[in-house]
Amino acid sequence: MRGAIGTLALGCGFALLSLAPVAAVLFAALGGETRAFGSGALLDLALAHLRLAGLGALAGIALGVALGLLVTRADGGDWRRPVDALAAAAQATPPMVVVALALPAFGFGDLPTVLALVLYTLMPVLRGTVAAIEAVAPDARAAAVAIGLTPWQVLCRVDLPLAWPLLLPALRVAVMLAVATTAVGALAGAATLGTPIILGLQNRNDLYIFQGAAATAAIAFLADGALLMLKRDGLRRNRRKV
Repeated sequence: MRGAIGTLALGCGFALLSLAPVAAVLFAALGGETRAFGSGALLDLALAHLRLAGLGALAGIALGVALGLLVTRADGGDWRRPVDALAAAAQATPPMVVVALALPAFGFGDLPTVLALVLYTLMPVLRGTVAAIEAVAPDARAAAVAIGLTPWQVLCRVDLPLAWPLLLPALRVAVMLAVATTAVGALAGAATLGTPIILGLQNRNDLYIFQGAAATAAIAFLADGALLMLKRDGLRRNRRKV
């Protein structure tokens, strides 16, 4: 609980620092740039950034969990090595390269960014899913089969609930990667918090760069805090069932 509250507090702190009045006063005190990026425009970009990061993370998580479940099934073992190699290759490809290669096919905008997010979040979710499912006690599965549960019911009622606490750290990593990587989408014309960073680099305005980075960090910490709260609620429910 304390970890979640601390993480949420950090997110709120970075959000406050990214606001134009606060950031301008801070930089003025340090003798730096005072031309701040407007708070309203920054909020619009933050919402667009959150939408893109959420879409890419959800798609990457769904694909990673699905592939992880596939390779941990009795008849999916042959797929494990090629699927893991594919995920590792996707992780090794820099997001900027993915965005650049996707531009001819998808054009400027959101799609190249979403593709980069899916590829970049795939490996941690895949490997986290495999590790979490393999950590489930075989006796629990055997007991579920003994009372007549189907394989699908065993997966939904036994494997996933028991694997959830071990799977959550991988989901947290995926969300953090998605939030940080979404800023790259500004290079493809997507509206993200990378926009003030790029404008700051072009115009040598350190304050723009600081605001974009602080707002990105705020979203990352707030999302991580929300996942920590979700983990706490999940553990409570599992204890009640026991």
